[in-house]
Amino acid sequence: MITQEAFASELEQAIQQNHITLPTLPEVALRVRDAVERDDATAAKIAEMVTTDAALSARLLQVANSPLYRGRVPIESVQMAVTRLGNKLVRSLVVSLAMKQIFQATSDTLDRRLRALWEESVQIAAISRVLVQTLPHLDREQAMLAGLIHNIGSLPILTMAESYPELLSNPQQLDSYVKALNPRIGGMILRTWGFSDNLVKVAEHYRDYDYDSGDRADYVDVVQVARLQTLGDDGIGDWSTIPAFRKLGLEPEVEVIEIEGVAEDVDEMKAIFL
Repeated sequence: MITQEAFASELEQAIQQNHITLPTLPEVALRVRDAVERDDATAAKIAEMVTTDAALSARLLQVANSPLYRGRVPIESVQMAVTRLGNKLVRSLVVSLAMKQIFQATSDTLDRRLRALWEESVQIAAISRVLVQTLPHLDREQAMLAGLIHNIGSLPILTMAESYPELLSNPQQLDSYVKALNPRIGGMILRTWGFSDNLVKVAEHYRDYDYDSGDRADYVDVVQVARLQTLGDDGIGDWSTIPAFRKLGLEPEVEVIEIEGVAEDVDEMKAIFL
């Protein structure tokens, strides 16, 4: 069995030499993101970019007409969707919708793992989106995106593991490698994508439960609480010691999913992304 240190060294070397390529976001998602961040794009220009990808256009229309976002008038075109939702919301949604394309596999074993990982990420994203409703300095759709991307480092790790059948057939050992290496690789991927520091930090610190960025909650805090609410203990005995709960103003024993309206929002998110 290859050791974790040897596996990590080989993985980083494979990435540096392009033997294993880091996941890439579809070009249209990056173009929309960059245009919105430059703050010089009209709704028509954003719509023009989105419509170059038929599948993404269809998904955006579906989302715009979903109970989470719809108004009184049905949205029938991508430009209507962009105008109704606004450029910044469309940016987050386009990148989020594109994420599912990345969680694809070439083997059945890997496919099962990636599907489970994606479903877990969607649940965490849905809870993250709900958690920031009482935090006006954070954006709901950015919180959703943070939940979707926090585990992105797993993809090249699992791809590399396919070269080691003895590791792939030992799920417990493989999980320990993923947990240990995921933050570093995830940060590397998000930097390659040109994501902002507040999202890179999510990948790097989502399992660092001593993390404390200051008085106000950030997206790391949100994803940490959403993970614990979704997955349970995660090896942490006493949740009351985790700064994230205090900064979100949430008691550790509170079940977010039981708050009125939360389950419906989570189910709608799942319908969109699963």
